[in-house]
Amino acid sequence: MKALNSDKIQRVLQLYAKLSDGYVINKFEEAQNYGVNERSIQRDIDDIRSFLDEDAERTGISNSIVYDRFEKGYRLETLYRIRLTNSEVLAICKILLDSRAFIKEEMIGMLDKLITCCVPKSNQNLVQELIRNEEFHYVEPKHKTVFIDRLWDIGQAIRNSQYVEIKYQGVQGSTAKTRKLKPVAIMFSEYYFYMAAFIEDKEVRNNFRILEDAFPTIYRVDRIQGLKNLDEHFKIPYKDRFEEGEFRKRIQFMYGGKLRKVKFQYSGFSVEAVLDRLPTAKILSEDKGIYTISAEVFGDGIDMWLRSQGDYVKTI
Repeated sequence: MKALNSDKIQRVLQLYAKLSDGYVINKFEEAQNYGVNERSIQRDIDDIRSFLDEDAERTGISNSIVYDRFEKGYRLETLYRIRLTNSEVLAICKILLDSRAFIKEEMIGMLDKLITCCVPKSNQNLVQELIRNEEFHYVEPKHKTVFIDRLWDIGQAIRNSQYVEIKYQGVQGSTAKTRKLKPVAIMFSEYYFYMAAFIEDKEVRNNFRILEDAFPTIYRVDRIQGLKNLDEHFKIPYKDRFEEGEFRKRIQFMYGGKLRKVKFQYSGFSVEAVLDRLPTAKILSEDKGIYTISAEVFGDGIDMWLRSQGDYVKTI
Protein backbone atom coordinates (compact mmCIF):
# COMPACT_ATOMS: atom_id res chain seq x y z
CA MET A 1 0.00 0.00 0.00
CA LYS A 2 2.86 2.36 0.85
CA ALA A 3 4.45 1.67 -2.55
CA LEU A 4 1.13 2.34 -4.25
CA ASN A 5 0.68 5.66 -2.40
CA SER A 6 4.24 6.65 -3.24
CA ASP A 7 3.68 5.86 -6.91
CA LYS A 8 0.51 7.91 -6.96
CA ILE A 9 2.17 10.89 -5.26
CA GLN A 10 5.06 10.78 -7.71
CA ARG A 11 2.66 10.48 -10.66
CA VAL A 12 0.53 13.43 -9.49
CA LEU A 13 3.61 15.60 -8.95
CA GLN A 14 4.95 14.73 -12.40
CA LEU A 15 1.58 15.49 -14.01
CA TYR A 16 1.41 18.80 -12.15
CA ALA A 17 4.93 19.67 -13.28
CA LYS A 18 3.98 18.96 -16.90
CA LEU A 19 0.89 21.14 -16.63
CA SER A 20 2.92 23.94 -15.03
CA ASP A 21 5.42 23.76 -17.90
CA GLY A 22 2.63 24.22 -20.44
CA TYR A 23 2.27 20.62 -21.63
CA VAL A 24 -1.11 19.14 -22.56
CA ILE A 25 -2.06 15.99 -20.63
CA ASN A 26 -3.64 13.23 -22.71
CA LYS A 27 -5.27 10.66 -20.44
CA PHE A 28 -4.68 7.70 -22.75
CA GLU A 29 -1.00 8.50 -23.29
CA GLU A 30 -0.36 9.10 -19.59
CA ALA A 31 -2.18 5.90 -18.64
CA GLN A 32 0.12 3.98 -21.02
CA ASN A 33 3.16 5.82 -19.71
CA TYR A 34 2.47 5.00 -16.04
CA GLY A 35 0.92 1.56 -16.54
CA VAL A 36 -2.47 2.52 -15.05
CA ASN A 37 -5.98 2.94 -16.44
CA GLU A 38 -7.45 6.25 -17.62
CA ARG A 39 -9.68 6.48 -14.54
CA SER A 40 -6.56 6.73 -12.38
CA ILE A 41 -5.25 9.62 -14.48
CA GLN A 42 -8.65 11.31 -14.23
CA ARG A 43 -8.53 10.99 -10.43
CA ASP A 44 -5.03 12.48 -10.47
CA ILE A 45 -6.31 15.46 -12.48
CA ASP A 46 -9.20 15.89 -10.03
CA ASP A 47 -6.73 15.85 -7.12
CA ILE A 48 -4.68 18.58 -8.81
CA ARG A 49 -7.87 20.61 -9.39
CA SER A 50 -8.72 20.38 -5.67
CA PHE A 51 -5.22 21.52 -4.77
CA LEU A 52 -5.51 24.49 -7.16
CA ASP A 53 -8.83 25.52 -5.60
CA GLU A 54 -7.31 25.53 -2.13
CA ASP A 55 -4.15 27.25 -3.33
CA ALA A 56 -6.20 30.00 -5.01
CA GLU A 57 -7.80 30.85 -1.68
CA ARG A 58 -4.33 31.33 -0.21
CA THR A 59 -2.60 33.12 -3.10
CA GLY A 60 -5.50 34.92 -4.79
CA ILE A 61 -4.31 33.63 -8.19
CA SER A 62 -6.90 31.51 -9.94
CA ASN A 63 -5.53 28.51 -11.87
CA SER A 64 -7.71 25.89 -13.45
CA ILE A 65 -7.35 22.74 -15.52
CA VAL A 66 -9.41 22.92 -18.70
CA TYR A 67 -10.00 20.41 -21.47
CA ASP A 68 -8.65 21.59 -24.82
CA ARG A 69 -10.76 19.99 -27.56
CA PHE A 70 -8.28 20.99 -30.26
CA GLU A 71 -5.31 19.43 -28.44
CA LYS A 72 -7.49 16.59 -27.09
CA GLY A 73 -6.08 16.89 -23.61
CA TYR A 74 -5.96 18.86 -20.38
CA ARG A 75 -3.94 22.02 -19.88
CA LEU A 76 -3.36 24.50 -17.08
CA GLU A 77 -5.02 27.87 -17.49
CA THR A 78 -3.64 30.61 -15.29
CA LEU A 79 -6.12 33.46 -15.05
CA TYR A 80 -4.02 35.76 -12.85
CA ARG A 81 -7.17 37.09 -11.32
CA ILE A 82 -7.70 37.95 -7.69
CA ARG A 83 -10.47 35.73 -6.43
CA LEU A 84 -13.02 36.93 -3.95
CA THR A 85 -12.48 35.69 -0.41
CA ASN A 86 -15.16 33.72 1.42
CA SER A 87 -15.98 36.82 3.47
CA GLU A 88 -16.30 38.99 0.36
CA VAL A 89 -18.63 36.51 -1.34
CA LEU A 90 -20.77 36.30 1.79
CA ALA A 91 -20.95 40.12 1.96
CA ILE A 92 -21.98 40.36 -1.72
CA CYS A 93 -24.65 37.68 -1.24
CA LYS A 94 -26.08 39.61 1.72
CA ILE A 95 -26.13 42.86 -0.27
CA LEU A 96 -27.84 41.16 -3.21
CA LEU A 97 -30.52 39.67 -0.95
CA ASP A 98 -31.11 42.99 0.78
CA SER A 99 -31.42 44.81 -2.56
CA ARG A 100 -34.58 42.80 -3.44
CA ALA A 101 -33.94 43.88 -7.02
CA PHE A 102 -34.79 40.61 -8.81
CA ILE A 103 -37.51 37.99 -8.83
CA LYS A 104 -36.76 35.05 -6.53
CA GLU A 105 -35.79 32.61 -9.28
CA GLU A 106 -33.23 35.05 -10.72
CA MET A 107 -31.87 35.97 -7.31
CA ILE A 108 -31.28 32.38 -6.19
CA GLY A 109 -29.73 31.53 -9.56
CA MET A 110 -27.25 34.40 -9.31
CA LEU A 111 -26.34 33.53 -5.72
CA ASP A 112 -25.73 29.88 -6.63
CA LYS A 113 -23.47 30.88 -9.55
CA LEU A 114 -21.57 33.39 -7.42
CA ILE A 115 -20.88 30.82 -4.71
CA THR A 116 -19.99 28.05 -7.17
CA CYS A 117 -17.60 30.21 -9.18
CA CYS A 118 -15.92 32.16 -6.37
CA VAL A 119 -15.87 29.92 -3.30
CA PRO A 120 -13.68 26.79 -2.97
CA LYS A 121 -15.78 23.62 -2.84
CA SER A 122 -14.75 22.98 0.75
CA ASN A 123 -16.50 26.18 1.89
CA GLN A 124 -19.49 26.35 -0.47
CA ASN A 125 -21.87 24.55 1.90
CA LEU A 126 -20.89 26.90 4.75
CA VAL A 127 -21.67 30.02 2.70
CA GLN A 128 -24.93 28.46 1.51
CA GLU A 129 -25.96 27.75 5.11
CA LEU A 130 -25.26 31.36 6.13
CA ILE A 131 -27.69 32.74 3.52
CA ARG A 132 -30.23 29.88 3.40
CA ASN A 133 -32.75 31.47 5.77
CA GLU A 134 -32.73 34.77 3.87
CA GLU A 135 -33.10 32.91 0.57
CA PHE A 136 -36.11 31.01 1.92
CA HIS A 137 -37.84 34.17 3.17
CA TYR A 138 -36.81 36.34 0.22
CA VAL A 139 -39.57 38.73 -0.88
CA GLU A 140 -39.36 39.48 -4.58
CA PRO A 141 -40.42 42.86 -6.05
CA LYS A 142 -44.11 43.28 -6.83
CA HIS A 143 -43.53 43.97 -10.53
CA LYS A 144 -42.28 40.37 -11.01
CA THR A 145 -40.48 41.43 -14.19
CA VAL A 146 -37.42 39.67 -15.64
CA PHE A 147 -35.21 42.42 -17.04
CA ILE A 148 -31.57 41.47 -16.44
CA ASP A 149 -30.83 40.93 -20.17
CA ARG A 150 -32.33 44.35 -20.87
CA LEU A 151 -29.70 45.89 -18.59
CA TRP A 152 -27.01 44.51 -20.89
CA ASP A 153 -28.77 45.89 -23.99
CA ILE A 154 -28.93 49.33 -22.36
CA GLY A 155 -25.27 49.05 -21.35
CA GLN A 156 -24.31 48.27 -24.95
CA ALA A 157 -26.27 51.27 -26.21
CA ILE A 158 -24.52 53.52 -23.67
CA ARG A 159 -21.11 52.16 -24.63
CA ASN A 160 -21.75 52.61 -28.35
CA SER A 161 -23.62 55.95 -28.04
CA GLN A 162 -26.67 54.43 -29.72
CA TYR A 163 -30.17 55.84 -29.64
CA VAL A 164 -32.76 53.53 -28.09
CA GLU A 165 -36.48 53.40 -28.63
CA ILE A 166 -38.53 52.29 -25.66
CA LYS A 167 -42.16 51.67 -24.85
CA TYR A 168 -42.51 52.91 -21.30
CA GLN A 169 -45.25 52.30 -18.76
CA GLY A 170 -45.19 55.15 -16.26
CA VAL A 171 -47.19 55.40 -13.07
CA GLN A 172 -50.10 53.02 -12.55
CA GLY A 173 -53.00 53.73 -14.86
CA SER A 174 -51.06 55.85 -17.36
CA THR A 175 -50.81 54.87 -21.02
CA ALA A 176 -47.55 53.34 -22.22
CA LYS A 177 -45.60 55.84 -24.31
CA THR A 178 -42.94 55.44 -26.99
CA ARG A 179 -39.75 57.45 -26.55
CA LYS A 180 -36.56 57.92 -28.56
CA LEU A 181 -33.71 58.46 -26.10
CA LYS A 182 -29.99 58.99 -25.67
CA PRO A 183 -29.11 56.58 -22.81
CA VAL A 184 -26.20 57.73 -20.64
CA ALA A 185 -26.23 55.66 -17.44
CA ILE A 186 -27.64 52.69 -15.51
CA MET A 187 -28.15 53.25 -11.80
CA PHE A 188 -29.65 51.38 -8.85
CA SER A 189 -31.55 52.79 -5.89
CA GLU A 190 -34.10 51.49 -3.38
CA TYR A 191 -34.97 48.12 -4.99
CA TYR A 192 -35.01 49.30 -8.63
CA PHE A 193 -32.66 49.74 -11.58
CA TYR A 194 -32.96 52.95 -13.57
CA MET A 195 -31.86 54.20 -16.97
CA ALA A 196 -30.84 57.85 -17.20
CA ALA A 197 -31.43 59.21 -20.70
CA PHE A 198 -31.91 62.44 -22.60
CA ILE A 199 -35.16 62.81 -24.52
CA GLU A 200 -34.61 63.37 -28.23
CA ASP A 201 -38.06 64.70 -29.17
CA LYS A 202 -38.20 68.48 -28.45
CA GLU A 203 -41.99 68.47 -28.40
CA VAL A 204 -41.99 65.78 -25.72
CA ARG A 205 -39.38 67.71 -23.70
CA ASN A 206 -41.64 70.74 -23.67
CA ASN A 207 -44.12 68.76 -21.56
CA PHE A 208 -41.52 68.26 -18.85
CA ARG A 209 -40.59 70.77 -16.18
CA ILE A 210 -36.94 70.35 -17.12
CA LEU A 211 -36.66 72.07 -20.48
CA GLU A 212 -32.88 72.36 -20.69
CA ASP A 213 -30.71 69.46 -21.79
CA ALA A 214 -28.39 69.62 -18.78
CA PHE A 215 -30.00 66.78 -16.79
CA PRO A 216 -31.36 63.42 -17.95
CA THR A 217 -34.79 61.91 -17.39
CA ILE A 218 -34.97 58.82 -15.15
CA TYR A 219 -36.74 55.62 -16.28
CA ARG A 220 -37.33 52.52 -14.15
CA VAL A 221 -35.99 49.58 -16.14
CA ASP A 222 -38.72 47.14 -15.03
CA ARG A 223 -41.33 49.51 -16.51
CA ILE A 224 -39.73 49.41 -19.95
CA GLN A 225 -42.07 47.13 -21.90
CA GLY A 226 -40.04 47.15 -25.08
CA LEU A 227 -36.55 48.32 -25.96
CA LYS A 228 -34.79 48.50 -29.31
CA ASN A 229 -31.22 49.64 -29.90
CA LEU A 230 -31.33 51.79 -33.03
CA ASP A 231 -28.64 52.00 -35.71
CA GLU A 232 -28.42 55.77 -35.18
CA HIS A 233 -25.64 57.14 -33.02
CA PHE A 234 -25.37 60.33 -31.01
CA LYS A 235 -22.36 62.32 -29.87
CA ILE A 236 -21.95 64.23 -26.63
CA PRO A 237 -18.85 66.46 -26.35
CA TYR A 238 -16.44 65.29 -23.67
CA LYS A 239 -16.88 68.48 -21.67
CA ASP A 240 -20.65 67.84 -21.58
CA ARG A 241 -20.43 64.11 -20.78
CA PHE A 242 -22.78 62.76 -18.15
CA GLU A 243 -20.98 61.69 -14.98
CA GLU A 244 -23.25 59.23 -13.21
CA GLY A 245 -21.00 59.12 -10.13
CA GLU A 246 -21.44 62.83 -9.50
CA PHE A 247 -25.14 62.66 -10.37
CA ARG A 248 -25.65 59.69 -8.04
CA LYS A 249 -24.18 61.60 -5.09
CA ARG A 250 -26.79 64.33 -5.51
CA ILE A 251 -30.04 62.52 -6.25
CA GLN A 252 -32.46 60.97 -3.75
CA PHE A 253 -35.00 58.23 -4.56
CA MET A 254 -34.29 58.80 -8.28
CA TYR A 255 -36.49 61.86 -8.44
CA GLY A 256 -35.11 63.99 -11.27
CA GLY A 257 -34.99 67.78 -11.32
CA LYS A 258 -32.77 70.80 -11.26
CA LEU A 259 -29.58 71.13 -9.24
CA ARG A 260 -30.31 72.87 -5.96
CA LYS A 261 -28.86 73.53 -2.52
CA VAL A 262 -30.63 72.72 0.73
CA LYS A 263 -29.85 73.82 4.26
CA PHE A 264 -31.34 72.24 7.37
CA GLN A 265 -30.81 71.56 11.06
CA TYR A 266 -30.51 67.99 12.31
CA SER A 267 -31.02 66.95 15.94
CA GLY A 268 -31.18 63.18 15.60
CA PHE A 269 -28.99 60.44 17.05
CA SER A 270 -26.56 59.84 14.18
CA VAL A 271 -25.28 62.66 12.04
CA GLU A 272 -23.04 60.10 10.33
CA ALA A 273 -26.16 58.50 8.86
CA VAL A 274 -27.11 61.85 7.34
CA LEU A 275 -23.65 62.31 5.85
CA ASP A 276 -23.79 58.79 4.40
CA ARG A 277 -27.26 59.39 2.96
CA LEU A 278 -26.23 62.73 1.42
CA PRO A 279 -22.65 62.36 0.10
CA THR A 280 -22.42 66.10 -0.70
CA ALA A 281 -23.55 67.15 2.79
CA LYS A 282 -21.31 69.38 4.88
CA ILE A 283 -21.64 70.29 8.55
CA LEU A 284 -21.63 74.06 8.83
CA SER A 285 -21.90 74.24 12.60
CA GLU A 286 -22.90 72.32 15.74
CA ASP A 287 -24.54 73.64 18.92
CA LYS A 288 -25.61 71.36 21.78
CA GLY A 289 -26.10 68.36 19.49
CA ILE A 290 -27.95 70.30 16.79
CA TYR A 291 -26.12 70.29 13.47
CA THR A 292 -26.58 72.83 10.69
CA ILE A 293 -26.00 71.03 7.40
CA SER A 294 -25.96 72.04 3.74
CA ALA A 295 -26.05 69.75 0.69
CA GLU A 296 -26.15 70.02 -3.09
CA VAL A 297 -28.84 67.81 -4.63
CA PHE A 298 -30.82 67.11 -7.79
CA GLY A 299 -34.59 67.23 -7.87
CA ASP A 300 -37.33 66.88 -5.29
CA GLY A 301 -36.37 63.54 -3.77
CA ILE A 302 -34.55 65.38 -1.00
CA ASP A 303 -37.89 66.83 0.19
CA MET A 304 -39.24 63.30 0.66
CA TRP A 305 -36.20 62.34 2.72
CA LEU A 306 -36.34 65.49 4.86
CA ARG A 307 -40.02 64.87 5.68
CA SER A 308 -39.23 61.27 6.61
CA GLN A 309 -36.95 62.49 9.42
CA GLY A 310 -39.85 64.09 11.28
CA ASP A 311 -38.94 66.38 14.18
CA TYR A 312 -35.24 65.56 13.81
CA VAL A 313 -34.99 67.88 10.80
CA LYS A 314 -35.87 71.55 10.46
CA THR A 315 -35.48 73.11 7.03
CA ILE A 316 -33.84 76.51 6.97
